[in-house]
Amino acid sequence: MQTLAKTARAYGELTLIDRDRPTPASDEALIEVEYAGLCGSDAGIYRFKSAFERMSLPTVIGHEYAGRVVETGESVRSVSPGDRVVERPIRGCGECYQCKIGEENVCQDATITGVDHDGAYAPYIAVPERALQRVDDDIDPRHAALVEPTSIGARAVVENSRIGAGDRVLVAGPGPIGLLTAQIADDQGGEVVVAGVENDASDRLPLAAELGFRTCNVDRGDLETAREELTNGVGYDVVFDTTGHPSGLTMSVEEVRKGGQIVLVGQTGETTMAYSPLVRAEIDLQCSYASTWEDFERSIRLISSGAVDLETILDDRFSLLEADEAFETFLAGETCKPVFDVSVLRE
Repeated sequence: MQTLAKTARAYGELTLIDRDRPTPASDEALIEVEYAGLCGSDAGIYRFKSAFERMSLPTVIGHEYAGRVVETGESVRSVSPGDRVVERPIRGCGECYQCKIGEENVCQDATITGVDHDGAYAPYIAVPERALQRVDDDIDPRHAALVEPTSIGARAVVENSRIGAGDRVLVAGPGPIGLLTAQIADDQGGEVVVAGVENDASDRLPLAAELGFRTCNVDRGDLETAREELTNGVGYDVVFDTTGHPSGLTMSVEEVRKGGQIVLVGQTGETTMAYSPLVRAEIDLQCSYASTWEDFERSIRLISSGAVDLETILDDRFSLLEADEAFETFLAGETCKPVFDVSVLRE
């Protein structure tokens, strides 16, 4: 079968390669992939950032997807052929302390689909039963493919933030995770502002405005004006840093109020800053990573109810047969959430 794989340790180097159609083990289901999203970590693989040096190439990438079960191993009971499913791509070991207490997202020995083993930019993928969750057929399959990124926003907001009704909230970074986080924060009663940089001005900030949020262009000096108008200069109750950039944390510290909370969602690498002001202001610094079974279930309900608008942010213009265009457009900030129709690989 034809698949899209990272084939060399350099920028780009995504190549269509042949793989054998997988045969599910006794505890696995074979999934026919319908749609798959392009994530910031996929873009990191495309650029081949240092975090992905551990990959054994070639590796089929992609971890945000929805598909149909077509075959099950003999011990599988929770899903059946015909079921639409999504995968929790961080596969916990099931044996460590974190897994046993329900924190498989921070498993001590986790593997990640599309990084440590072949992913979903393929016609079929075999997945352990314990990593799958069913999705109702009334959800658009393109939207179902975005349950995983939605679950990251849901965990950040519902599980790891202290947002209450009327809280003033800043979401730094109008990428897909940022816009999903903003929508879920709004659903929780927050008054949300979305901030981005000039690179976001042509596509992502306008999408935030289309979703109903006030936007700030950091490079044009909008932040101070918004903070003064919306918080009387006090600062935001909760700031979500979804930027994945070293400047995100320092900006968040400037924007949060004393006694407020910063939730770090993006992985920023290294940054340097003075921490004494955080201590003296009793700022709550909370990290949020990936998601769990509960976050996936909550996200499925948010999508089904219409509380999260995925249609506005997804972009299905691109083809896996010419994937470089999608990745370059994404890296340029000129699209928010590319979603691929994987059926082209079966034609």
